[in-house]
Amino acid sequence: MTDLLNWFTEPLEFAFMQRALVTAVICGLVCAVLSCWLTLLGWSLMGDAVSHAVLPGVVLSYAAGLPFAVGAFVFGTAAVAGVGALNRTSRVKEDAAIGIVFTGLFALGLVLVTVFPSQIDLMHILFGNVLGVSDGDIVQAAIIGAVVLAVLLYKRRDLVLYAFDPTHAHAIGISPRRLEMLLLGAMALTVIIALQAIGIVLVVAMLITPGATAYLLTDRFDRMLVIASVAAVLACVVGTYLSYHQDWSPGGAIVCVLTLQFVLAYLFAPRGVVTRWWVERRPVAA
Repeated sequence: MTDLLNWFTEPLEFAFMQRALVTAVICGLVCAVLSCWLTLLGWSLMGDAVSHAVLPGVVLSYAAGLPFAVGAFVFGTAAVAGVGALNRTSRVKEDAAIGIVFTGLFALGLVLVTVFPSQIDLMHILFGNVLGVSDGDIVQAAIIGAVVLAVLLYKRRDLVLYAFDPTHAHAIGISPRRLEMLLLGAMALTVIIALQAIGIVLVVAMLITPGATAYLLTDRFDRMLVIASVAAVLACVVGTYLSYHQDWSPGGAIVCVLTLQFVLAYLFAPRGVVTRWWVERRPVAA
């Protein structure tokens, strides 16, 4: 019992772990709430595109001595606009447009990393460095997270209607296009928060897996929000602890815990694979 208590309390003696846990909780909460809508809308590819497309913006921000959030947001929104423009003005379909834009911008980011090698740590950008966040990073994440959560929760009813029935939403005067842009903007801001914790490569896991896990466990959207939030925050905290005790990659540990949660839900949810198999094997009462 004492060893278990020490396992939890020992890391809290260090300021860098305290900052890491606060950042991880903020990241998990914001990503989880957004992931519920992305899961319902089937926007996993768009989440992947935005998360990779911000790389050149991050590199240029570091090189210019600016907060990386500035460049990340500019290139994230530019990627969204580029996908939309390419889809509307050519015969290229949306999935192909997403692939072209995000791979092109990601490749540009890799080139820029080689141009500014001394100022940029590529591994931290790609895979996160939550154990190295500063007080300023926490303030930035908290402000962005509060804005994203406030907007999503304020527009929750409209966004739920848009996710389930965009035609009806349009018929009653709600603009699906505006809600789409709202979600894409929230996604770009959320990616900025998640970059600190898990990096560009693994951001898509935070944007999709919590919502997908919750989707397997409930049919009610309000419960889905709660389950996704609890699952994501728990994964971020446990993953950060594991990274400290086992000397693992923080981002990798967090995503591994998220994936394990999804696998358990897939197997043991009320309509999970194992649950259905068990129900079908039970003898029918006479």
